[in-house]
Amino acid sequence: MSVHLQKQIDKLKRQITAMGNLAEQSLLKAMVAVERRDAVVAEQVIAADGKVDQMELDVEEECLHTLALYQPVASDLRYVVSVLKINNDLERIADMASNIAQQAVFLASEPPVDPMPFDLVGMADRVRRMLARALEAMLNSDPELADTVRASDDEVDTIHRHMYERVEAAMRERPDRIPSFIHLMNISRQLERVADLATNIAEDVIYTARGKLVRHMHE
Repeated sequence: MSVHLQKQIDKLKRQITAMGNLAEQSLLKAMVAVERRDAVVAEQVIAADGKVDQMELDVEEECLHTLALYQPVASDLRYVVSVLKINNDLERIADMASNIAQQAVFLASEPPVDPMPFDLVGMADRVRRMLARALEAMLNSDPELADTVRASDDEVDTIHRHMYERVEAAMRERPDRIPSFIHLMNISRQLERVADLATNIAEDVIYTARGKLVRHMHE
């Protein structure tokens, strides 16, 4: 690899890492807003979404510049292609965090839901761990760690499926709280999508490191 291409790869790594950190923080703050019923924190998450959008454009432009100017091959080409895909996934994760924050604004204006019909906190913790491991795997080019992210996705899917049954039962018992239950369902849906996106990131790490496409393959 030429010195100039290595510098460009290093720049891409710094950019995508910064974007990953921002998307992760947005998700963390969004769930804090939900759990603490804090509309102020929720509004901060919503306001920060535009920064991630701009970062996505900057990373995409840098990737296209790298492909056009340096014409990387083999592992370098796989890395740039993976950054392009991860860039999009991180922007979507930030969008999910903003959506969760919007649900949090509504829930903060309503009485607390007690008891919670499903393990929302446990689900959020699993998703946060998946995203953190996916970003760590990306930073360190660690396909073994990425494998653990893929293996965790089924746990989140199971919680999400069971959520519908429990929320429907809660709606029948407490029809006066239906709007709050609908917002909780929406949060669960967003978390399930974040888990899918974290899995996508992990699969791109595996592709970069091993040259193997594992997306759509059963774990």
